[in-house]
Amino acid sequence: MSSSSASLADYRAALTTPGAGLPVLASALGRLPIAMLTLATLLYVEGTTGSFAVAGLVSAGTLVGVSLGSVAQGRLIDRVGPTRPLVGAALLLLLAGAALVAAVESGQPAGVLVGLAALTGLTQPALPGSSRALWGVLLPPGPRRDAAYSYEAISLEVFFILGPAIAVFLVLAPWPGTGLAVAVGGLALGSIAFALCRAVRTQGAAPAGPSIGLLGALGRPGMRTVALASLGFGLVIGSVEVGVPAVTAAAGTPALGGVLLSAWSVTSVLAGIAYSTRPWPEPMHLRMPFLLAVFALCVAAMALVGPTGALPVLVVAMLLAGALITPQVTAHSIAVDGAAPAGTATEAFGWVVTAATLGIALGQSSAGVMVDLAGPSSSFLVGGVAGGIVAAVLWFRRATLLAPPALARA
Repeated sequence: MSSSSASLADYRAALTTPGAGLPVLASALGRLPIAMLTLATLLYVEGTTGSFAVAGLVSAGTLVGVSLGSVAQGRLIDRVGPTRPLVGAALLLLLAGAALVAAVESGQPAGVLVGLAALTGLTQPALPGSSRALWGVLLPPGPRRDAAYSYEAISLEVFFILGPAIAVFLVLAPWPGTGLAVAVGGLALGSIAFALCRAVRTQGAAPAGPSIGLLGALGRPGMRTVALASLGFGLVIGSVEVGVPAVTAAAGTPALGGVLLSAWSVTSVLAGIAYSTRPWPEPMHLRMPFLLAVFALCVAAMALVGPTGALPVLVVAMLLAGALITPQVTAHSIAVDGAAPAGTATEAFGWVVTAATLGIALGQSSAGVMVDLAGPSSSFLVGGVAGGIVAAVLWFRRATLLAPPALARA
């Protein structure tokens, strides 16, 4: 499996494809709040209850719900088409979000809040997967489709720069739940608008492929390899999200943590655009282990900041690592095309989202333990080692991405 490079002309041609304009705008409206939802929930609960512990549990409940819902919704969308599932999920999201707000305002116990947060995540419409799958309908295989997939990854990274900043800004509103309300409303509105676009309404169910069993898209060896790559990526990301604030706080400059994470994302976007025009290695079965291995190495190098707080070392290694974020997300998205069984595109991307979310959660929790045990910089070693191990496994599984899924061995 290989992927051709995409020029800037390919980006322009993909985004101006007949039928793509309205879905692109609606998808942007709906995907921006995804990056706001978790942080807005955390800030709202903390501001109301005064407890970061409770807020953290509630925020984690949202991630658990998203992990479970993305695959289930994806499978349903592949079977009946995107319009009805997306509209239904959006309406349920509005109800779940309203219930969560009511529970917070009425001072319900933490268990109730966590359960409603999980329900909110569970009903989050599978818009990223649906948006990505639409390009497979609108564009034939080739540089333009690859450019469209790269656009999905780059735009989502931009949203993850803007989303948290908007959530933090909205927490300053007179009502601390403003950010959560805006996130839920925007996500629901964007999903419904996307689902009702003509190109989406006429998409219908995905063409049925051979029977794939209970595991669905994950039943194919190549798809398991892509999901594993996404898991390893999440493990490394999670360790950085904990380690950077811990290091900068220990150095007496806690605000620098947020600045560095934002700069990390900006570097990711710029490097992602450049990398898509000349990707290396070109073959996908070599690209995924290579990118993850170098990513893990750069993050491990961030541990050289040491107990003395050598922040310039951290900044350089972090920006180098950031340049590898969007190329990996794009690679995972492109690889789904060849690895997933026919008729499972949305579900398959749901598995990629679930694997990354699980990896981030595991990376954050293990890095947090290491910060307490061995100091802030040790969190980067956790991510680096975990990412390196997964990269090695990807190397041994690379053959599953060489042949068509029907011919690859587990």
